[in-house]
Amino acid sequence: MEELLRTIVSELVENKDAIEISVDEPNEEGTVVYHLHVASDDMGRVIGKQGRIAKAIRTVMRASASRVNQKIMVEID
Repeated sequence: MEELLRTIVSELVENKDAIEISVDEPNEEGTVVYHLHVASDDMGRVIGKQGRIAKAIRTVMRASASRVNQKIMVEID
């Protein structure tokens, strides 16, 4: 799942070296939280107008996780 997120985001940003993904342990509901950090210059590219790209990233990640019976959340910091 982490590689999928990295692949999606790396195509959007200019500074690929600044991509940092940290993964939290599953909480009491079994949800795994992925924290995405990118360079401040690339933040607008990842979020998109009115958050459309961020919403699309979250949708793709949730769909992929549901195929392997996981629950995930993506937080963009």
